Amino acid sequence: MPLYDYQCASCEHRMEVLQKISAAPLTDCPACQAPALKKLLSVPGFRLSGTGWYETDFKTGAKKNLAGGDKAD
Repeated sequence: MPLYDYQCASCEHRMEVLQKISAAPLTDCPACQAPALKKLLSVPGFRLSGTGWYETDFKTGAKKNLAGGDKAD
């Protein structure tokens, strides 16, 4: 289940909520009980790095090692 960020337009309270994708957006603020919660856009909290299937699979030749390709000579 993804995490969603919400902010209250009334009291500026911010929170992070674990919700199903199919769940309806929250509307009531837990801090002030006003029906003013808005869902915020946010960046995913993970990054794929290191050597793994996502870096090496389906690549050939010079594209095989992307992690070591940006080193200065």
